[in-house]
Amino acid sequence: MDDIHYREYKILLRPERFFDPHQFEVYWHKLCLIAPEFKVGVSTNKDGFKRQVREVLFYDTPDYDLYRNAFILRKRTFYTDGWPEPEHELTLKFRHPELAVAAAVDVVPHLSGAADIKFKEELLPLKDSLGGVRSLYSHNCVLLSPGLVLDAGLERITSVFPELAEHCPADKAATISLVNNLPVEEVQVNVGSFDFGHGLIAKATIAVWRDRATESSIIGEFAFQAKFDRYDALSAKALARSEEFFKAAQTRAPEWVKLGATKTALVYNFGKQLVASHEG
Repeated sequence: MDDIHYREYKILLRPERFFDPHQFEVYWHKLCLIAPEFKVGVSTNKDGFKRQVREVLFYDTPDYDLYRNAFILRKRTFYTDGWPEPEHELTLKFRHPELAVAAAVDVVPHLSGAADIKFKEELLPLKDSLGGVRSLYSHNCVLLSPGLVLDAGLERITSVFPELAEHCPADKAATISLVNNLPVEEVQVNVGSFDFGHGLIAKATIAVWRDRATESSIIGEFAFQAKFDRYDALSAKALARSEEFFKAAQTRAPEWVKLGATKTALVYNFGKQLVASHEG
């Protein structure tokens, strides 16, 4: 497991809880009360409730060939004072519940420019009950402002990411377009961090996704992520403490938790029947 350099813990939050900006602080306060019971250190950033706005767009074929084969293609644009920044992020993600399957997928692009490759273990609640934990593994490639036209068709995308051609048995002439014609507005606060001891420190965020067209909330999310050099060098005690806190964050604030999906799944299923996926 030496190739895993990130451990990200995610809890989906009920969208109706975010009826005003103050709710970010309300939820964080709940977490700050829970943490000391598990000997978890908490720090709140000086500008921890400064809201950052980003646009998140998902692209796929009309038959969702990427998503059905466990791939996610996402573009994220950052905004400053209401204006889009000239640079954006393009991410290709392969996500699977089996470590070996996720590790075997090569997401390195055939494109000039720097590519940030990230291999993560993502920890989520159980689908149907509070207080549990399950893992997904994701191999991610993040490109900064690549000169790639996303609606140019699947053939162009697979020429940049050859692994797609191998894993997605789709017509190369298939078109690529915005999933469900749904532009997502993401409002996020980089609120603080948790210290689980033995050098395991995780940065925490709270976010809400909204339908940009209607400004209605789709889903919220609380997440904290730790970065490290070697997975097998992590303290077992610190890992256990992080997971106990993760479980308590679910059970101590159950009225906030939304079970049964991922953010991406909600976008794909927006107004539709559930789409089969490899999200565990």
